[in-house]
Amino acid sequence: MSCALSAQAQHNKPIMPITKLQQFKKEPKFEAESKGIFNGLAKPKLKPKLTELLNQTADDFISTTKNNPSDKKYQDDIRKGLSRFNSFYLDLDTEDREKVCSYFEELMDCVGLQSSDGALNKWLYGFDPTKKQ
Repeated sequence: MSCALSAQAQHNKPIMPITKLQQFKKEPKFEAESKGIFNGLAKPKLKPKLTELLNQTADDFISTTKNNPSDKKYQDDIRKGLSRFNSFYLDLDTEDREKVCSYFEELMDCVGLQSSDGALNKWLYGFDPTKKQ
């Protein structure tokens, strides 16, 4: 499940960010998608560790949400979370790295964060293409 609006939210019962983040943690990750957009990890043995790293970032977001949240604090959580993946970076193919970033975008959606402040692009591409070098 993504953090997009569920049927519950569509009936004027908003789902709080912490609940969305907890739901995110329960969802399976890095599964092959039926539409062929993502075919699963190139190295499936990494799935448990990578899932754990994503869930740690969700925990970071939960903590930030409980403690006077701000865009900057969430963006710091993103940078910290992405840095956890650095030791696996070369084990991930481009599709896998893009999938990692899509999960971070889901976390952003859970809390209504509009921008990673370039952190996702920098991690994925090595630079932020929206900023002049």
